Amino acid sequence: MVNLKNFRGGVHPEYNKHITSDKPIKVLPAPKEVVIPLAQHAGAPAEPLVKKGDSVLLGQEIGSSAEPISAAVHTSVSGTVLAVEPRPSINGREVLSVVIENDGQDAKAPMTGHDDPIQLPREEIRKRIEAAGIVGLGGAAFPTAAKLSPPRGCKIEYLLINGSECEPYLTADQKLMEEYTEDVVLGAKLLAKACGAEKTIIAIEANKPEALRKMKALAGSNAIEVVALAVKYPAGGEKQLIKAVLNREVPAHGLPAQCGALVHNVGTAWAAAKACRHGQPLIERVITVTGDGVKAPANYLVRIGTPFRDIIAAAGGFAGEPGKVIAGGPMMGLAQFDLNVPIVKGVSGILVLSDKVANEFDPMPCIKCARCVDVCPVYLMPVTIEKYAMNAMWDEAEDYGAMDCIECGCCTYICPSKRALLSWIRLAKTEIVEAHSRHSS
Repeated sequence: MVNLKNFRGGVHPEYNKHITSDKPIKVLPAPKEVVIPLAQHAGAPAEPLVKKGDSVLLGQEIGSSAEPISAAVHTSVSGTVLAVEPRPSINGREVLSVVIENDGQDAKAPMTGHDDPIQLPREEIRKRIEAAGIVGLGGAAFPTAAKLSPPRGCKIEYLLINGSECEPYLTADQKLMEEYTEDVVLGAKLLAKACGAEKTIIAIEANKPEALRKMKALAGSNAIEVVALAVKYPAGGEKQLIKAVLNREVPAHGLPAQCGALVHNVGTAWAAAKACRHGQPLIERVITVTGDGVKAPANYLVRIGTPFRDIIAAAGGFAGEPGKVIAGGPMMGLAQFDLNVPIVKGVSGILVLSDKVANEFDPMPCIKCARCVDVCPVYLMPVTIEKYAMNAMWDEAEDYGAMDCIECGCCTYICPSKRALLSWIRLAKTEIVEAHSRHSS
């Protein structure tokens, strides 16, 4: 395939997508109990709208916020609220959550759809997406309605639909494009209308030929173009995608809208279509369960709030003693210590690795090879930021661009000394944010 869209930096990890790339999406039955965090999105957490003992309907709003950057939260089952209390979440912290006992009835709250939602006015599309609690399903979980309202003075010329799914092992987006092609294309059209984009481009890595074929066959409009990306991680990074497809640079500390572009994941487009056509809020998503540590890897459509333990059990359980369980993929995912944590909106997979594959290395001294600098897709010096972070020199880490790090993990992956570069940079970012918060309060 010629003329593949590319960008500077990045790495070529073992993709291991063959494990589930031919596995059709299975619908996982709803669990007996769901745990739905009220903070599973960027921005302000939602406030509970229900209390212990309340009866709830499938799709009912159970959390909301008046803050400009937040997202509504809905129940993925009908039943009875058992508790509203802090529960462990994928980030390792306890998050205020609504615990619901499933009555098995799936009795639905009223949902208002539209047979031909593309006819809806621009603002009505945005309102329906906001009411559905849709956030970016690529991992960042930024509230979609807020993203569709660019800053004053920014005109959106291009809407990029991100179908790269560059994270190793994961195939959820690939299967969405192959099996729910119509919904993804409709969602792309709705998102484009909502943000006023003049042109829509669906970008897919070249290692997904069937997804490319199906999306091209259905796009069929001069307003929608489907392009193939070079197979390289992190092709799905927002800034990297804009550079590869449009050859435009997002300003440091800036937003894509400032260079006339907006990026949404294919899963987000799928969710937008379901919200506008059927009135369905974001109560389920497609995930990949994979790795050599699980017996029957698969792609599942799961309810938000389903515990990891239930999903792993559905995939046949562990294949021996697991070495690591990761929410997401191996590059940007978060290792888990509690299998009671629930699937949330931004989790695209569960990766289970055996001890052999997940083996840990003791870091060795830096050999000054600069490979981390060479592969960094945002032109940082990870080794220098790491040095400052190890010495609690947060101001210096910030001066060297720690906050510009997209946490792709390329630096840690390529380091011959096996240094935990990304972990130190993440620590620096946390400390910098907390310092700014203290100074402003």
